[in-house]
Amino acid sequence: MVPLLLVLLLVLILFGIGFAAEFLWYLALAVLIVWLLGFLLRGPAIGGRRTRWYRW
Repeated sequence: MVPLLLVLLLVLILFGIGFAAEFLWYLALAVLIVWLLGFLLRGPAIGGRRTRWYRW
């Protein structure tokens, strides 16, 4: 009974890690898209210089 519970626990852990990793990939893709849109859709230049859309 204990080996069966250990295998089920291992399956649940691996499933959770896989779900979290997939979620993080989607989150990284969304951040990349927002960054690219902000980079491409910057405001007009002030004094001949392009402005940054972020505050770093």
